[in-house]
Amino acid sequence: MTKHGVVVVPEDTVVGLAAGRQFSFPPPRAGDSYKMLAGQIDLGAAMMGSWLDSMKASSPRHKLVAPRVAVAGDVEQDDWMEKHPSALGEFESLAAAASGKQIVMFLDYDGTLSPIVEDPDSAMMTDEMREAVRSVSEHFPTAIVSGRGRDKVFNFVRLAELYYAGSHGMDIQGPTADSNHHLNTPSKGEQARSVLCQPASEFLPMIGEVHDLLVAKMASIPGAMVENNKFCLSVHFRCVDEKKWGTLAEQVRSVLREYPRLRLTQGRKVLEIRPVIKWDKGRALEFLLGALGFADRADVFPIYIGDDRTDEDAFRVLRSRGQGAGILVTRFPKDTLASFSLRNPAEVKDFLHELVIAKS
Repeated sequence: MTKHGVVVVPEDTVVGLAAGRQFSFPPPRAGDSYKMLAGQIDLGAAMMGSWLDSMKASSPRHKLVAPRVAVAGDVEQDDWMEKHPSALGEFESLAAAASGKQIVMFLDYDGTLSPIVEDPDSAMMTDEMREAVRSVSEHFPTAIVSGRGRDKVFNFVRLAELYYAGSHGMDIQGPTADSNHHLNTPSKGEQARSVLCQPASEFLPMIGEVHDLLVAKMASIPGAMVENNKFCLSVHFRCVDEKKWGTLAEQVRSVLREYPRLRLTQGRKVLEIRPVIKWDKGRALEFLLGALGFADRADVFPIYIGDDRTDEDAFRVLRSRGQGAGILVTRFPKDTLASFSLRNPAEVKDFLHELVIAKS
């Protein structure tokens, strides 16, 4: 089976860091204003103007995303980077904080391991990224935590030695192979035995009904796409004319008015429909730490890397635990609970390589 270990850095490295810039994990934050935008936006109670603003804000290139950035320019960027330094630039500091502890790796998929693309079905990760993830999993327990359906994200990643938490953590499966057989496709029996948690199973018939209704509604909106992620649904509007966004949002709301046990939240150019249960990517992180035997241990160092609003739930858990590091993948300043940043999937791959080198 996969052998997992801890990162150990030379003692002189830790001493050298102590003489330089200090980081706590998570690092302290000034003020509480970031909390307003860190959580998920519940669109069900929002006015239509707020809906459209939120939908526009899901594109970091849109002028409504960060109006202060356009005005303040590099000053704003520098200030944000001071609070959320590059995980690559500060790797030695991060490794020192993890020294002697068990690293557990959590990775979002879209925008983290693969680029954001117009067609969600074409979000393929590179072979180089797959090899980087495989190498990390040889040393540390590794989980993919995605809003995608578990089967779909598994077909993208194709590494059977990982944990997979699909549907925003509502469908969790353990490894079905060790690192020596990571290209094998597990049988249905192996998959069934490895399923660890499905807290929203009772909602499956309802999700199916709403999926069919939304597909019918979206047929009249060019570019709209409804994705069935098993325990949740995604309405993608990345390819929809912005003039049609208001119509799309109202059509989605009209369907959900008849389903009060479902809630509507927003991601990057996507509306998410989920069951009204207290479960998200943060809960999935806690569940997996518990399943691995690390729930109450002080010698564990969880690292969560993600790019989306839904990943903020996991960043929040890390802050409440006072351990580990949240890393936001973004090219633009954003309100976030993450401690560090990386600019794109290429930097994520480089960071994973650095972890493997540090362990070796």
